[in-house]
Amino acid sequence: MSFATDVKDEISNITLSNSEYIAELSAFIRNNEHMIDGHILLYTENMYTAKRIYALLKRLYGIHAKMETKQNTTFNKNNVYYMEIDDKVDYILKDLSVIDEEGNYLDSPKEYIIDSDDEIKAYIRGAFLAKGSINDPKTSQYHLEFLFDKKYESVLVQRLLNGFDLNCKILLRDNKYMVYLKDSEKIADFLKLIKAYKSVLYYENIRAYREEKNVINRLNNCEQANTEKIIQTGLNQLRDIEKIEKELGLDILDEKLLVAATYRKKYPESSLTELSEIISLETDSHITKSGLNHRFRKIKEIADKIK
Repeated sequence: MSFATDVKDEISNITLSNSEYIAELSAFIRNNEHMIDGHILLYTENMYTAKRIYALLKRLYGIHAKMETKQNTTFNKNNVYYMEIDDKVDYILKDLSVIDEEGNYLDSPKEYIIDSDDEIKAYIRGAFLAKGSINDPKTSQYHLEFLFDKKYESVLVQRLLNGFDLNCKILLRDNKYMVYLKDSEKIADFLKLIKAYKSVLYYENIRAYREEKNVINRLNNCEQANTEKIIQTGLNQLRDIEKIEKELGLDILDEKLLVAATYRKKYPESSLTELSEIISLETDSHITKSGLNHRFRKIKEIADKIK
């Protein structure tokens, strides 16, 4: 079972006011209905969503939609739940602001459908039940999307979502209009918005685990990079020392540079900090990391002058 299914299962079982039920049903039917011989045909792959839409039609309009279950022929093999409405069709479509009094499809629902924040949230919830999907936070990327057939509906839902500062974008994909979010915090806000509170807890726990893991990985990568840098620095210094030793001999170095060269050859993989501590301890002569680095710069200058 996918995370998107879990979210839809959860929000298909919450209790709302009648005005919120109307807004939710309006969004679902506006984005799901197919007219066949004057009948409304609805479908969903989610059993709980099918039960909710059936219950809302009965509660709000006193009708019993015809229900039928078929197995999906696509690769996922999920069941598809079909509902057919053959009673009060014209009244329902007008009341839910799908069509106007002349039977023309409306680009956006009438004001009374989304008159308050709660009704707007209900409308978004219904749109998600019809056209929404969300990645499991365990996957490689955070992603929430609505995939609409109609451009005007994508613009409407984007506007409603962004009214809650979610900053959704629209993208044309395969002749459909995708309203999407990739920001993990905004997706968590969306789940709170539609009252998917159990899903929020799961999402936030996984997100916190992933972020902690990412921090650990970054620290490990940083440590690895520092180790490689230390080794490379030591190798470069050894090459300078070997060049001087081969061409001129180390006797040309003054006492301080000779000590640095001798200890670098003895401890090739040590960092400057470690090497300065070793020299200070073994020679009883204190030298700092910066002081030791200065000596190696002098050695490099001598090596660079050798042709």
